[in-house]
Amino acid sequence: MKLHLVVSDPKTGKAFKLEIENPNILIGKKIGDIIPGDPFGLKGYKLKITGGSDDSGFPMRPDVHGPVKKRILLSGPPGFWPDKKGLRKRKMIRGNVITNDIVQVNVVIEEYGETPIENFLKKKEKGE
Repeated sequence: MKLHLVVSDPKTGKAFKLEIENPNILIGKKIGDIIPGDPFGLKGYKLKITGGSDDSGFPMRPDVHGPVKKRILLSGPPGFWPDKKGLRKRKMIRGNVITNDIVQVNVVIEEYGETPIENFLKKKEKGE
């Protein structure tokens, strides 16, 4: 199973997607953990996990602990964006731990490496 890693650059506001063949590197990590970018080809980079979604499209929430899938009462994002103030709704979401069911993990760059991030963006545009 492939895992998509969406890497966001806070300096430029751009994001790019990496496909990871071996998702076992991320299994058991939580939202908020800082991981090295070396296993993903981002030498010297430090990445912070900010969220993700599972194979059914349900989002991960940092305030739901464990590798669970449950219905909770939500009053705001992620997972629910109310139209009116005070509106609440029971929605299905994922916990904050990455499991085999997670297919997309969102990360943000915390510490930059020696290679500029533009080099990785150019590789993706060329289709390498």
